Amino acid sequence: MPTNVLLITPPFTQLNTSYPATCYLKGFLDSKGISTDQCDLSIELFDRIFSKTTITQIFDIVAQNKHIELQTVWQQRSAYIDKVETVIRFLRNHETTTAYQLIHDSFLPRAHRFENIDEDLSWAFGNLGILDKAKHYATLFIEELGDFIKANIDEFFSFTRYAERISSSASSFDEVNEYLSYETTIIEDELLKLLAGKMEQHSPDLVCFSIPFPGNLFAALRCGQFIKNYFPKVKVAFGGGYCNTELRSLSDTRVFNFVDYITLDDGEGPLLKLIEHLDGLIPEERLERTFLLRKNKVVYQNNTPNTIFHHKNLPAPSYKGLKHHLYLCFLDVMNPMHRLWSDGRWNKLTISHGCYWKQCSFCDVTLDYIGNYENTTADDLVDKIESIIADTGTTGFHFVDEAAPPKMLKALANKLLERKVYITWWTNIRFEKTFTPELCELLAKSGCIAVTGGLEVASDRLLAKMKKGVDIAQVARVTNSFANANIMVHAYLMYGFPTETEQETIDSLEVVRQLFINGCIHSAFWHQFTTTIHSPIGQAPEAYQIKITGPQFQGFAENDLIHEDPLGAIHSDFSEGLNLALNNYLNGLGLEDDIQEWFDFEIPKTTIPSNKIEVALTFEN
Repeated sequence: MPTNVLLITPPFTQLNTSYPATCYLKGFLDSKGISTDQCDLSIELFDRIFSKTTITQIFDIVAQNKHIELQTVWQQRSAYIDKVETVIRFLRNHETTTAYQLIHDSFLPRAHRFENIDEDLSWAFGNLGILDKAKHYATLFIEELGDFIKANIDEFFSFTRYAERISSSASSFDEVNEYLSYETTIIEDELLKLLAGKMEQHSPDLVCFSIPFPGNLFAALRCGQFIKNYFPKVKVAFGGGYCNTELRSLSDTRVFNFVDYITLDDGEGPLLKLIEHLDGLIPEERLERTFLLRKNKVVYQNNTPNTIFHHKNLPAPSYKGLKHHLYLCFLDVMNPMHRLWSDGRWNKLTISHGCYWKQCSFCDVTLDYIGNYENTTADDLVDKIESIIADTGTTGFHFVDEAAPPKMLKALANKLLERKVYITWWTNIRFEKTFTPELCELLAKSGCIAVTGGLEVASDRLLAKMKKGVDIAQVARVTNSFANANIMVHAYLMYGFPTETEQETIDSLEVVRQLFINGCIHSAFWHQFTTTIHSPIGQAPEAYQIKITGPQFQGFAENDLIHEDPLGAIHSDFSEGLNLALNNYLNGLGLEDDIQEWFDFEIPKTTIPSNKIEVALTFEN
């Protein structure tokens, strides 16, 4: 009998849209005539938890605790139980009639999340923003329940990740393995009930978990443990971004108590070979890019040359089988650009495979998903877009490229306009000079509403050192071109790059302030630099004048590295001030304040001229 395949996204990923990995694999396997089903246990588990039945059970369990955290939630438990399904239904359907009810002062219980809310939210929502205000209140309600669950029931719980703490930088499998031996929580029990239902419904021979992030690993392992105990004849495979990035040096045999195969890089080839093997068509030795256990030793089976499926030859992702009606939209951040992440339903599609630039020294350019750049045609992309719209009924698209190529974006925009395919879309780019005012206008006409891009450290010295291929003046002009075309711009910001001084950090903040003032960017996010083993910096730290000090690899995950930066500032000291400043800038506040206001210690005066960005905008690209 041919192998029946079940593709699963384990909890937790985004609640407003499905993670696309299983959709890509299902589209591919369907094209090969292989019986394939898929499910998103992330949204299905969320739906199961935030129901009247489960929330009641949660409060009943907590009643047995000697000490109960978040008493304001506990004291209003009846209201949370009675109204949770009304709130969830609203977050899915956004009914105006329900919105009026949700914003009424006496309807929703209010606990710690409401304590600091501005009772006059007209600055954020305006007189006509009833739906937005209701979404915000509903989001706070659900977040309060989530906080209560985390504090009293399951320390691992989070809306977009699960057990991330023990899965991040897990060089040893010890702690993860220990927690897998513990009794399950009610959250895990509900997950495993869902999984049991899927197993009975689909009768798979092979269950494949796509694990995009550390916050999906533990749930996948818990599911694998369940399948091994109750469906021992079924094979389990792991793949996805986490495996591709962190498990490339795997040698610990214990993980194979929960999984049979772990594949690396693009899943189509390895998965097709694995299915052929399970069908008895090829021997185990012909598997590709696959870890397995042989004679109690981890073996990386990689028959070469690999079976490669070029990006241009792959079929459209298939969203069939996913429960689209369950996805919902949170509104926890007022900034319109930030809202794209959680407030909106987006189909995910890749314009090009890999990165056309692939030179940034901090990036994992040695890995296939970045280093292997492949393209397709505009007609092919629009064909896939129309196929996905037919599957989902949704016309919003997030193109998830590492950096969407300007040439392809131009071709896509023209083709969308030519074929009269009307979508709303956003993507990640490099702030390169090819994005002229004319191109930005064209992209806007085709439906582009936002772009995200890495400004990283706003220092020309460091931008050159990290091989970004841009400078501050160029970034200013490009972002301004997008903004003038009514396309929102989000900048990814980095602090703590090797050798970055205190002065450069402060100057970087000043550049960011000026970009906001001049309307070039609409939102941004800081993160502290981390060395990864797959980046040029991680592979040659001495060239960047840093020293790697750990962690010691112990057979499981290997990615984030600990480093010493003797020439740089004490970077962690700046985290709070940088984020405080940025949170104000996002809301249009404090832009004229001296940046010293954001720090509780003395910082150097900026050396950046107060009109640096304004001057840059006076020059042509």
